[in-house]
This record gives sequence, structure tokens and C-alpha cells, in this order.
Amino acid sequence: MKKIIHSEAFQMDKLTFGVTMLVVGMGGTLLTLGIISAVIALMKKIFPYKKEEEEKA
Repeated sequence: MKKIIHSEAFQMDKLTFGVTMLVVGMGGTLLTLGIISAVIALMKKIFPYKKEEEEKA
């Protein structure tokens, strides 16, 4: 039974790892911002803004 040795072929090079981290990081950030925007829009529909009447003096 041969022992598998992790060689260069099995490891990501630094450029590939960097680009992967960039895509995952930016994608995660944009996805989070999109979810927050959707939640805010939904809350605006559920709880609409009502302008208070000014007191007449």
C-alpha cells in the first residue's frame, strides 16, 4: 500500500488561492449587502413611515 504524498500537483498555487479568496470575499460581501438591503426594503413595507402631524399653536 502506497502512502500518498502531497506534492506540488495537489496544492493550489498562490495566485489561484489569492483569486479564490478574492472572489469568495467580494462575493460574500456583496451577498450580505444584498440580503441587508432586501430586509430593509421588506421592513419598510411592513412598517411604513407615518409623518407625525405638527402641533397647532
